[in-house]
Amino acid sequence: MSGNGRRPAAAPAVNRPASPSPRRGGTSRWRGEFPYHWDADDVVARRELLGLAVLASGALFAGTAVLAAMGRLRERRRGSARPVARLADVPEGRAYYFNYPGEDDQAVLLHLPGGRFVAYSQKCTHLSCAVYFQEEHNRLFCPCHDGVFNPQTGEAVAGPPQRPLPRIALRREGDTLIALEETP
Repeated sequence: MSGNGRRPAAAPAVNRPASPSPRRGGTSRWRGEFPYHWDADDVVARRELLGLAVLASGALFAGTAVLAAMGRLRERRRGSARPVARLADVPEGRAYYFNYPGEDDQAVLLHLPGGRFVAYSQKCTHLSCAVYFQEEHNRLFCPCHDGVFNPQTGEAVAGPPQRPLPRIALRREGDTLIALEETP
């Protein structure tokens, strides 16, 4: 009822479009009975569904554990002996970038104060961004998430990386530095 005590006027009749073409038997498609009958359906009980979910979760966990164990058992050393640079090519306090152990793998060679040389993989241990040496700050820096590594040891110092950079073993032969292998 409206505020004046009278009933509102009835809505005018609306012309509805014709229903969809009838199917066999004269009923419209949308008015037909649902084609699946609950009585004939095999219903999966909640317990069966939960058991299946637990079984699938256990299988995924076991598969992940097997892959992790295989990764730990696999030999982690990569690469073979290959010349990197001549000593004169890398002044003290500077970096030299090269590819090792493969042609697509980037690495950095540092000439530290005191004449010591170290080499690391240039791939950040957080999300594999490229790590660069910043002379002015004396650090290895990952610009993706501000990761910082110690150039002396390769250890993560700041930012999200938790693991040190993979180290590349070096050998000096005369005035040439030879990369031997990459170790995690």
